[in-house]
Amino acid sequence: MDAHTSDAARSVLEAPDIARVLTRIAHEIVERAKGADDVVLLGIPTRGVFLARRLAARLEEITDKPGRIPVGSLDITMYRDDLRLRPARALARTEIPDDGIDGRLVVLVDDVLFSGRTIRAALDALGDIGRPRAVQLAVLVDRGHRELPIRADYVGKNLPTSLRETVKVQLTEEDGRDSVLLGLRGTTPADGK
Repeated sequence: MDAHTSDAARSVLEAPDIARVLTRIAHEIVERAKGADDVVLLGIPTRGVFLARRLAARLEEITDKPGRIPVGSLDITMYRDDLRLRPARALARTEIPDDGIDGRLVVLVDDVLFSGRTIRAALDALGDIGRPRAVQLAVLVDRGHRELPIRADYVGKNLPTSLRETVKVQLTEEDGRDSVLLGLRGTTPADGK
């Protein structure tokens, strides 16, 4: 294990697994949307943005539309319901594709689905930007423990966890490697949402 992980954390997905599930999710999006003509991918910073870009690349390959799948990012920081409970955090960027989101199918992309509060904040942020035709959710990992009635439409891996466990997604763009680690609280660098 490298400096980013602890001996107590175990890998549940590695780079080939992540690549495979992203390809599967891309196929599921194309099938469900009957193509990808009106699909817009919005990643939730930080790792959701990288995953959205990877999904866009796969959608472009599948639909043979290079450079034609709009992808952006949606900062939810100011929409979180735990702002006063957590230390101050820097704002990330919201980048909406030039054609906007009105009347489009927006697929929110995040790394870990946990309580559902991040996605609730994303829906609030999205409502201030425009009015999509529909909103769907794609996540790399669904770890359970929902506090809100939110469910992902596309899931890379369902990973039942205890509340004592943490899920840490590492992506090459941010962490230098692709993996999903499962550990006990305090043994992985940061817990998934």
